[in-house]
Amino acid sequence: MNTAITNRALRPRLRLLGAALLAAATALPAAPAALAQSGGQEADKSPLTLDEAVRAIREERRAVSRENEARERRFLEKRNERQAELRRIRRQVEEAEQQAAQLERVRNENERKLDELRQQLAERQGEFGELFGAARAAAADLRDQLKDSLVSAQLPNRGDKLDEIAQAGSLPTVEQLEYLWFTLLEEARQQAKVVQFDAGVVGTDNQPVQREVTRAGPFVAFSDGRFLQMVNGRLKYLARQPGGGANAAAERVETYEGDGFVAGVIDPSLGSLLSLVVESPTLLERIQQGGGIGYAIIVVALAGVLLALYKWLSLTLVARKVQAQARSMEPSRDNPLGRVMLAYEENRGTDIETLQLKLDDAVLKELPRLDSGLNIVKVLAAVAPLMGLLGTVIGMIVTFQAITLFGTGDPKLMAGGISQALVTTVQGLIAAIPLLLLHTFASGASRRVGEVLEEQSAGMVAEYAEKRG
Repeated sequence: MNTAITNRALRPRLRLLGAALLAAATALPAAPAALAQSGGQEADKSPLTLDEAVRAIREERRAVSRENEARERRFLEKRNERQAELRRIRRQVEEAEQQAAQLERVRNENERKLDELRQQLAERQGEFGELFGAARAAAADLRDQLKDSLVSAQLPNRGDKLDEIAQAGSLPTVEQLEYLWFTLLEEARQQAKVVQFDAGVVGTDNQPVQREVTRAGPFVAFSDGRFLQMVNGRLKYLARQPGGGANAAAERVETYEGDGFVAGVIDPSLGSLLSLVVESPTLLERIQQGGGIGYAIIVVALAGVLLALYKWLSLTLVARKVQAQARSMEPSRDNPLGRVMLAYEENRGTDIETLQLKLDDAVLKELPRLDSGLNIVKVLAAVAPLMGLLGTVIGMIVTFQAITLFGTGDPKLMAGGISQALVTTVQGLIAAIPLLLLHTFASGASRRVGEVLEEQSAGMVAEYAEKRG
């Protein structure tokens, strides 16, 4: 009876305990949860007594304790490993710091010894230091000279060892000094020779072609009658040949096979004069520098010169015809004097005053024909220098605009305007000078013909008056 009462009193507590156990089972690891589940399944089969529940709880506590102890052991083992690794790394850092300090001491000691050795070297070198400095400077100068020397086309790759001597930080060796000496002697020896050799010559397609090259010392080199220049260590034809018989002289030197001497052309400036020939503009390029004003001046000059030449030649022919007519008594209409004589013949029966007026009228009719076109030549001779002055002003405006935009740092930017200013002035003067000369000659011829007409007409009147008297 008491037992039954006790069981009834404990049942609500057992239910609460079972709910707590179920909640704890959900929070436990997988293995205890499986136990709880199997226990729950068995509980479904048979009711759980108080002792069994207590044992289950104890088993679960022991399992949880074992798991926690295993976790703690693993954590402690990993902590010990990390501490051991940290101690090892710290030892390595201390060793590296000690090694760095030792290397620093060694470096300072080496620098001190190096300074001492440098001082000893400077003391022991004495004047040899200046001598070797002069040798390095001579090697650098000779290297730069050989780079653009025509002799290097025949004897290439001589500047490599010279470059080593010039850039060496230590004292040059005996072999290097001997090489410098022999190279100087070889360059001096080749300056007095005229030799022929095969070398690559850069053509118009910028590709080297093997040609037979004739070299006259370091002054000039030519192939096929055309002059060459050294550009970046390679022979190349001049973009513009000098002309003026220089190419013919080069061809004579190439083809000469005798034992005597043959006249040739050399460049004593070692290529500078030939470079100026290439850079100097041609006549067409100078005309193009004048621009539109320059072309207009040329048109004016050609028109004026042609007109002046035509008038001069025509007046010269007229003067010859007048002279021939003066020697002949038969008047002709193909010349001014003949037409004046015809007017005299037509008015011979009139009085002297009328005859004189008729002859003056005939002479005045001839003078405009003689002077026609000369005023145009005179105007063109005055206009040409004015047009040149106009081109000069335009060129200076262009120059000042370039200075305003780009400053005066680059002279090439101002060269175009200055060229136009100077070229148009020259063109205007060149046009005006021959026009003035031709106008003077033509005017003189016209004036001489007019004087002959006036002289002959006065003579006719005087002869007529004498006959009437």
